[in-house]
Amino acid sequence: MTASTPCQATPGCAGVIEDGYCSECGLAPRATPQSSGPPDTRATAGIATSGTSTAATSATGATRRGKQRQATSRRIGAGLVSVPLVARRDPSTAVLVDPAVPEEKRFCGKCGEKVGRKRDDRPGRPEGFCPACGQRFSFTPKLVAGDLVGQYEVAGCLAHGGLGWVYLATDKRVSDRWVVLKGLLDSGDAGAAAVAMAEARFLAEVEHPNIVRIYNFVEHQGASYIVMEYVGGLSLKDHLKARREAAGGAVDPMPPAMAIAYILEVLPAFGYLHDHNLVFNDFKPDNVIETPEQVKLIDLGAVIRMGDDDADIYGTVGYQAPEVATVGSSVESDLYTVARTLAVLATDFRGYQSTYAKKLPDRSDFEVYQRFESLYLFLTRATALDPEDRFHSADEMAEQLVGVLREVLAASGDPRPAPSRLFAMERRSELARSDWRSLPSLLSDPDDPAEAYLAALVGTDPEQQLRLLDQAPERSVGIELATVRALIYAAAAKPEPEYDAALECLNRSTALHGRNWRSDWYRGLIHLATDRPEDAAGVFESVMRYLPGELAPKLALATALELAGKIDRAASYYDVVSRTDPSFTTACAGLARCRVGADDRAGAVEAFDRIPMTSASYVAGQVEAIRVLTDDGAKLTDVERSVHLLRQIQLPTVEDARLRMYILEYALAALEDGETLPPGIIGSIKSAGADPERRVRLDLEAAYRVIGRASEGAEKIEYIDAANAVRPRTWT
Repeated sequence: MTASTPCQATPGCAGVIEDGYCSECGLAPRATPQSSGPPDTRATAGIATSGTSTAATSATGATRRGKQRQATSRRIGAGLVSVPLVARRDPSTAVLVDPAVPEEKRFCGKCGEKVGRKRDDRPGRPEGFCPACGQRFSFTPKLVAGDLVGQYEVAGCLAHGGLGWVYLATDKRVSDRWVVLKGLLDSGDAGAAAVAMAEARFLAEVEHPNIVRIYNFVEHQGASYIVMEYVGGLSLKDHLKARREAAGGAVDPMPPAMAIAYILEVLPAFGYLHDHNLVFNDFKPDNVIETPEQVKLIDLGAVIRMGDDDADIYGTVGYQAPEVATVGSSVESDLYTVARTLAVLATDFRGYQSTYAKKLPDRSDFEVYQRFESLYLFLTRATALDPEDRFHSADEMAEQLVGVLREVLAASGDPRPAPSRLFAMERRSELARSDWRSLPSLLSDPDDPAEAYLAALVGTDPEQQLRLLDQAPERSVGIELATVRALIYAAAAKPEPEYDAALECLNRSTALHGRNWRSDWYRGLIHLATDRPEDAAGVFESVMRYLPGELAPKLALATALELAGKIDRAASYYDVVSRTDPSFTTACAGLARCRVGADDRAGAVEAFDRIPMTSASYVAGQVEAIRVLTDDGAKLTDVERSVHLLRQIQLPTVEDARLRMYILEYALAALEDGETLPPGIIGSIKSAGADPERRVRLDLEAAYRVIGRASEGAEKIEYIDAANAVRPRTWT
């Protein structure tokens, strides 16, 4: 937890700065002198930078806490990330002073060859014919300021896109509202004309808050123009450009949390388009605009209907999926462009249009991928060469991406727990050792035909589940996998477990319905139950790759790796899970065990400290931490800390005596070696007197006797003998 910043806006104010304003006086902190230059538009997760740094006190007291004040940031990405508020811009200032297409960006609209380039010392022509295919090209604006196109008066050019010039205009019949006229690359190009007509037709059907609106479709001097909503703001490409300028010309990718948040804002728009049988095709940073209120998709010029084999498909190299050229576009190819855009936003992705046009760089190439494996796995799945291996809906993609975002944010020490739609919480907490039966249960598939029947089985014991599953009205995949699950846990409850029946049932289901991540999950459990942790690790890793935003597969993988003796890798996954959601107490304990194995006593205690105080395992975690601090090889400073931990919890008398015994045994050994006990240990001794050793011996004797009275047989005698041996010598 970071320390709060004291208020300095008002002399003597005792408040602290929260969300940019004082908790007492309501004022913003005093301005810090800044050098002149471009404002920093960068922001990190949860921290927004802004050009405003002071708030003037007005007669109405509007700057007081609880009163209306101007927002400087807003939250996006499922409300998890704060970004600076984009300033409103006067549309007229967006008009290009000298509209021209740079020669290096002039390509034939038909064959893609370079056109309009300079020869010798002569500049390239903005109009002419392609030397490769003979197609006419023109990069000259067809409209100038003052032209009247129907009811729209042109103000000038805004930009040049793949399908032509984009103009700013005012609607003379509707209160001079600002609109955008989108023209063609070449009015004589039949293919481009068809695309424009298609855009108009599809946009007329589209109505979504994250998608630009279409108002009209007009013709002027033989050319066609689409009239669209003017979306004033910054594109994601503008954001990247501003970051580069602020960094002195060096590439400065967005923080991963910010990049993910922007992508999450547009995924609902993709879901809407796909639900209406439409494919966007040409998603990239240029086609996303952030306004003060929202993030919007613009430039729907490449939208087509799914399955339209006759439509021309437009896309951008480096973003477009490789199979589009041969088999056409799909939901999966659309989501491919989303993932490529995320990679461009979050990394210095050089070569994404050449060397890496059809693949991702190695994970080791970028520090952000090394820090956040889940992000890399997400991008890997979303950009897989085989569309079947990718995400199949925008909702599925968003669900996993939110999970990735939570992990990214939690890496800074701020847990971001959230329930899963696929997994229940862990079955039970096992802190002292790794136990596969502690792993979360897999929830039934809501799309399974027998889902309602399966939901009724929740809470029944495995044997009863098997009887009810045998009576199921239909043998769906869900019924068969639920049978596998019941067979696994029924076998585990027996004195001599036998898992052949579960494996047989799983193999039969896989043969009938094919392998999927759900069947892999149960195969991994069987591997763990039959003492094959390395095989289990391989299976759970494949589940994790398919579900990069889920914590349960990482916990299962960590369990398998720990059992296989690979504690370094196990610790890394336990760390991710417990840092993101500390309610996974088995992950906290697993991390602690791995750190003990690496002789990191302090790290182990930190892992146990992650367990929330509200958890039923909190006290057990603190007990384990005390045992770690008083284990062989502990130092007196460790023992002193264990005293502090013991004071924070309430235990039954015998358990409390046992932990005090560990502490007092260390204290006595230290005194006998001539060491001085630290104040924390001295203060915990209950017996009175001036002699520290005598006091420790009296307390230790008492602890031995409490434990002995609760014991039986040989153990009872052992503790009574220890009590007699340790008590201080007396003359009476």
